[in-house]
Amino acid sequence: MSIPANLKYTKDHEWVSLEGDIATVGITHFAQKELGDIVYVEVETLDQALDKDEVFGTVEAVKTVSDLFLPLSGEIIAFNDALESNPESVNADPYGAGWMIKVKISNPSEVEDLLSSETYKELIGA
Repeated sequence: MSIPANLKYTKDHEWVSLEGDIATVGITHFAQKELGDIVYVEVETLDQALDKDEVFGTVEAVKTVSDLFLPLSGEIIAFNDALESNPESVNADPYGAGWMIKVKISNPSEVEDLLSSETYKELIGA
């Protein structure tokens, strides 16, 4: 199972890639595997400022719908529009083409609360 060392993770199975004060967010390989075939990703919070742990969207799989939780407070500045026509990218490439949103971080100190790849591996028993 892929758990890239250069990313940060949450207990809710989101991953975070940081470039300055911009965070790219998606769900982990573990999460997409647990969900199964993803058929729809909905994010209606574009251009909104949300607090850490607020729901920023949902991901719908054949067998369930799950909320997506914002790992860092900030403004959602981009949504991966390609997921509208190709939501299965989340299954095929969760850390690449399957990214979901970009966030302009408003509280950089929250980054310290994210999990390292090693800690995330322990969480999921990998």
